[in-house]
Amino acid sequence: MTKIKSSAYQAKGSIDLAQFKTEADFQLSDKKLEKKLEKKRVQLADFQNTMYAHGKYAVLICIQGMDTAGKDSLIREVFKDLNARGVVVHSFKTPSKKELSHNYLWRHYIALPERGKFGVFNRTHYENVLVTKVHPEYILSENLPHINSVSDITEEFWEQRYNEINNFEKDISDNGTKIFKFFLHISKKEQGKRLLRRLEKPSKNWKFSAGDLKERALWENYQECYAEAISKTSTEKAPWYIVPSDNKKESRLILTEILLEELTKLKDVQEPELDEKTKANIEQYKEQLIKEIS
Repeated sequence: MTKIKSSAYQAKGSIDLAQFKTEADFQLSDKKLEKKLEKKRVQLADFQNTMYAHGKYAVLICIQGMDTAGKDSLIREVFKDLNARGVVVHSFKTPSKKELSHNYLWRHYIALPERGKFGVFNRTHYENVLVTKVHPEYILSENLPHINSVSDITEEFWEQRYNEINNFEKDISDNGTKIFKFFLHISKKEQGKRLLRRLEKPSKNWKFSAGDLKERALWENYQECYAEAISKTSTEKAPWYIVPSDNKKESRLILTEILLEELTKLKDVQEPELDEKTKANIEQYKEQLIKEIS
């Protein structure tokens, strides 16, 4: 297996998703992939602990992908060793009435991680240029000025949204949030297999909806919308990474390696030193505690 490099997965310029692999093919057994992930996620947890103490950066991890791409299980497996106080996961569903009464980015602003913490967005603000572009009628529920019908939603409208998203990400990046955006890239064939498993396994039946097949019929539309959104919003401060995800264990390892490679470039992230008075009296404090517990 060759070393995983973040640059190999970073989206740059105008992209065509058909040109990206959906399987990394590391030729490693499941057991070896799990062992590698276990080691890397402990390193990620160690970094997060230091970052929490340092308190000057936040990390926002955005995870997007077609249905069945493995978002939920990836979040569970990659971040399971992080201190619970240091990571917050938000799964964004259909906007509520209250959320629709605000700017579409509002619910994402208020969910941003505090400095020192990891925030994971399971589905993200990009739903507003993905699902809504495939189903533009959804935009009408936002009750926007000058948008009275689907015919009012022009290409200029979508360009404005891409610009707004870029500005949103630049703003939070400039204020200390490191942004990582991951597209879990699966093949249509693999999605079909995973949907079938939901039907074949009684314990998975609850995950299946007839609407899944309706959305699957729009596969090409979604691929085009993803490619356009990624092309227009992959920036130096908020890069997109396209992660081959037909093999879930490989995709988890790739994502973790990318996070570690990029985050460890933050050389100023160090645990704060004790103040001089505490350092000078540390032996005295130890002696005091030893006496109390003896």
